[in-house]
Amino acid sequence: MKISELKEKRIIHRPTRSFDEWGNRIYNEFEYELPYNPVHKNNETERLFAKIFDMIPFCMVFIFIFHLPVISGILFSIPCVIISGTFCEWHFGTTLGKKIFKLKILDDNGNQPVFAKSLLRNVLCLANFCPVFTEYTSKTVAMGTRTGTQMSFSMHLNNKICKTYIVKENKAKEIQELLQHESKKAVR
Repeated sequence: MKISELKEKRIIHRPTRSFDEWGNRIYNEFEYELPYNPVHKNNETERLFAKIFDMIPFCMVFIFIFHLPVISGILFSIPCVIISGTFCEWHFGTTLGKKIFKLKILDDNGNQPVFAKSLLRNVLCLANFCPVFTEYTSKTVAMGTRTGTQMSFSMHLNNKICKTYIVKENKAKEIQELLQHESKKAVR
């Protein structure tokens, strides 16, 4: 059994046009099997800061020990983070920055990624920093309606290609139990 094959049963209440004798709306219940989503919402910020925390030690080494300019220290730290991230994810299932935010990397089978998959993930992380611009509208009493442009980073491209998931450490145990339970059900 794989994480991408897990299903989650959800009951959705849809309103009808009917009301009961007390004036409360009557709802129909529908049960759906939806794909299981192990990733927590809005984890892009945590992942961005985790990558920054991974870069800081290398930047410090290049700037203070090798006396390079700051921009050169940042540029030289990128390949170092890719290499160290590959080894850390392969061996520990997390990096220093992800450990601070209690994040763990799992492959589709619920295990730590193998070396090749971890290397591909870390090389593809450079494509994750491509910003996504979206328009937003906000309403305030004093200003009325305001529109603006918001920039965010789509941090999921490498996970989609490699079929990996970044989950909270406590959710990793839950995923392992779900995979074991579903595989036992499939055997029966």
